[in-house]
Amino acid sequence: MKSYIDKINSPSDLKKVPLEELPCVAKEYRNFLIETISKTGGHLGASLGALELNVALHYVLNSPVDKICWDVGHQAYVHKMITGRRELLKTIRQEGGISGFPSPFENPNDQFIVGHACTGISQALGLVAARDLQKRKEHVVAVVGDGALTGGLAYEALNNAGHLGKRMLIVLNDNEMSISKNVGAISKYLNKVITNPLYNRVRSEVEKRLRNFPRLRKLSNYAFDTFKHLLVPGLIFEELGFRYFGPVDGHDVIGLVRMLQRVLPMNEPCLLHVITKKGMGCELAEKDPERLHGVVPFDVKTGQKIEGLQEKQKVGITFTQAFSNAILQVARENEKVVAITAAMASGTGLAKFASEFPNRFFDVGIAEQHAVTFAGALAKGGMKPVCAIYSTFLQRSQDQLIHDVALQRQPVTLCLDRAGIVGADGATHNGVFDISYLGHIPNVVIGAPINEAELLQMLRLGIQYPHLFAIRYPRATVPVLPIGSEKNFEIGEGEIVRQGDDVALLALGSMVLPALAAAENLNAQGISASVCNMRFAKPLDSKILLEMVTRTKMIVTIEEHVLTGGFGSKVLEFLEQQQLHYVRIKRIALPDIFIEQGSRDSLFNHFGLTPEKIAFTVQEALQKFDAQAQSPVSL
Repeated sequence: MKSYIDKINSPSDLKKVPLEELPCVAKEYRNFLIETISKTGGHLGASLGALELNVALHYVLNSPVDKICWDVGHQAYVHKMITGRRELLKTIRQEGGISGFPSPFENPNDQFIVGHACTGISQALGLVAARDLQKRKEHVVAVVGDGALTGGLAYEALNNAGHLGKRMLIVLNDNEMSISKNVGAISKYLNKVITNPLYNRVRSEVEKRLRNFPRLRKLSNYAFDTFKHLLVPGLIFEELGFRYFGPVDGHDVIGLVRMLQRVLPMNEPCLLHVITKKGMGCELAEKDPERLHGVVPFDVKTGQKIEGLQEKQKVGITFTQAFSNAILQVARENEKVVAITAAMASGTGLAKFASEFPNRFFDVGIAEQHAVTFAGALAKGGMKPVCAIYSTFLQRSQDQLIHDVALQRQPVTLCLDRAGIVGADGATHNGVFDISYLGHIPNVVIGAPINEAELLQMLRLGIQYPHLFAIRYPRATVPVLPIGSEKNFEIGEGEIVRQGDDVALLALGSMVLPALAAAENLNAQGISASVCNMRFAKPLDSKILLEMVTRTKMIVTIEEHVLTGGFGSKVLEFLEQQQLHYVRIKRIALPDIFIEQGSRDSLFNHFGLTPEKIAFTVQEALQKFDAQAQSPVSL
């Protein structure tokens, strides 16, 4: 049987395939993609849906001279294969392998690192402006999922692009899904467009017939500008300054090639509306596109997970599930509690809440900035808003957190899922900056629970607190801790869970269990260690800190966060404020780098957050401090 994709290692190789054979190429890529991702895990549904679009774009464009700006890399797995990474796809999202998202540091055909949505149009417009200023001629295409049109950044870019009127193409990949089902007025609008393809067919036919009659053509364009509102109400893209084409079948690869060849030469902003089906060609993904958006290794025939190929499955519930249970409990206790998410109802654990309290649940789409400002106004109106957003995605809403919530003194509770190392999604999704970007805000509280009971108590404290209250928890299973009480605690109250006299291990959230294991290791070496579950990065438990300073020889802070601006930095600031300049302190945290993909266990080991590595670091620091104390002081 003839194989095409074995010979395609670059876009130029793809162009050698006859146009009529492209469906065969697409079929081969589809089979390879399903087979590979079933073994490695990854983002399957979106890549299958955009498969023919990937092929058509590279067949027409001359990448990397021509630029493709992907809006979220979930759509770009076949792009990676066409641009020389077919065999490397077997390493995708694995430590040392290729990223699950585009990255120019991986391949010159990738223009930007793209792990968050809504950025593609802005980036494409920037490349277009740079091209025109330097009098170059290359094409620039932004591939945007319809989910991105729930985010404000996309509209800021559309507005600016329409105003500038520069030659560029936006391909709107419309499958009515982002991760969950799309919500909002734009989704309903696009459905209207899909059901009204008459306008472009009639306009194209008239323009063709009047090609040699410019005055009549001008009059016909004026008539169509009026007539179009009868066929497609608003036609928002043309009103913004784009020539609109479509909708067209996104799985007709030959038709896509011909349409791209027609649209790309136009010297104006154009938008091509492409209709695709998420998970196309994989029956399991078509039936359940949300569940098979991102997958772990699975059996192609049954869809069942294959255990043992990823990290070992931990026993117990996840922190996401613990949050899901906790918010249901507080919502039943207080009818003013409302929940907000940004297109991640399932991912953040709010699906059950949405089912039980549909009138108190708000999915705002991929619009974290709006989610936060909206939450602040809900609080102003007398409600108790809980905003559940991944730590990495909340980064987008920095101004809204400060100006629209904290400055307004509004009580909003933030629940930051995926705080810390996330694993296979890598640098774009690691939630390792939230203590830094929240900790400087006046009156903010930052808590990190170690179990279900603490998460529930923090949520209760949050909805009663009169200012911004953040709860951070990892993408992990809730550990069964051999310590601790189930008693209630107050804001800023920690707990000493093990007594020792040589060193104090001050651990935050997910690091309490490794700290306890490290203390056992140190004890075997003759070093007595206290372990403190600090619970809060802000405010700190000053009573525990002062006790540990007076009792032990050295303070060690341990956190699943970058070193700069984290929990350890807060402890340093406290010691400086107390003028405790003599205190020996060692901070154990993640380095100030962007951490690439890998399992949590592997990355913890690599960056010194396992019990063994923590114990070794503590021993080394104690020896260094002792050596310095014994050496003569030179003036």
